[in-house]
Amino acid sequence: MADDIAVEALLSAQAEGATVFDTSDIYGMGHSQRLLGRMLAQVPRAQVRISCTVGAFKGTGLSAFSSLNLHRQVEQSLENLGVDYLDVLTLTHTGFGPRDRYLEDARETLQALRDQGDVKAIGLRAPCRLVTGSTVCQSSSRDRESAARFSYLFQRIGPDVISTSMNPLDRPLLPRNAAEHSEAEEDIFNFAHRHGVATMAYKPLGQGLLTGKYGPDSVFLPGDVRSRITTETLGIVHKHLRPLRERFGADPQDLARIALGYCLRLCPNSIVLAGISNPQQASANFQGLHNELSDEDYDFIGTVYASLSEELYSSLQPAEPGPSTLPLDRMT
Repeated sequence: MADDIAVEALLSAQAEGATVFDTSDIYGMGHSQRLLGRMLAQVPRAQVRISCTVGAFKGTGLSAFSSLNLHRQVEQSLENLGVDYLDVLTLTHTGFGPRDRYLEDARETLQALRDQGDVKAIGLRAPCRLVTGSTVCQSSSRDRESAARFSYLFQRIGPDVISTSMNPLDRPLLPRNAAEHSEAEEDIFNFAHRHGVATMAYKPLGQGLLTGKYGPDSVFLPGDVRSRITTETLGIVHKHLRPLRERFGADPQDLARIALGYCLRLCPNSIVLAGISNPQQASANFQGLHNELSDEDYDFIGTVYASLSEELYSSLQPAEPGPSTLPLDRMT
């Protein structure tokens, strides 16, 4: 029954207008892909784009990114999905072994998969924040190392797509117009624009916390990544979402609609990936997006998120003096 509901949710999302579906071989050890395959068998393949991440599971091999493992992961994903090709293949992490032992192997294999048509585009995960130029001195060593690592791999691999975690609590993004900023102060989306690559933003709802479903007393099951979120953080989020509840509605779908709409306006040229669990949720997400946020609402929402973000950052300062990531970012 649960599987049937999941397939119905996917079909509902496609009927509402969703064109990109993201999956991974690690989700349910292939079960998620097989459910998506059931949906794909009922819709024209040309109307959807399949994005798949690989690398989380290496089996008995030394690296998930060895040529043999990459070929196996792609072949198994194609079989699970019942398709002939993947539109985007994204590396889920950037660990290529000691001294990047498998980097060149992976690079050549990815190019071969793309050349032979099994994969249409290569994706690379990016840090939540890109630290460049004049902003480097204001950032933590962890941020600087992540940015340097990403820049190096971007040049080596040459991806067609950049995938990054993004939710409305991230620090303000810069204008999309490249003429309005310098290379020394760009975010990941401007970086992608400058290099002519596409972007996909995942987890825009902060693992569901921005829907207002969870309060200070919420308890997550063992193994749930959200179990690492403290009661203090849950309380801060719950408190700051109150103005949005009062203005737009207290139902989680109301707050989800607001967060998704805000992300889409913030990054209008990016694909935004949001999870769904049933047909009603899929329909509600799309119904809310038919009406674009007014300038007044957009500014109001931005002010609320900025206040929430500021308190979350402040709550981290005693333990982590340097600028780093929000508690929500740690879940990604």
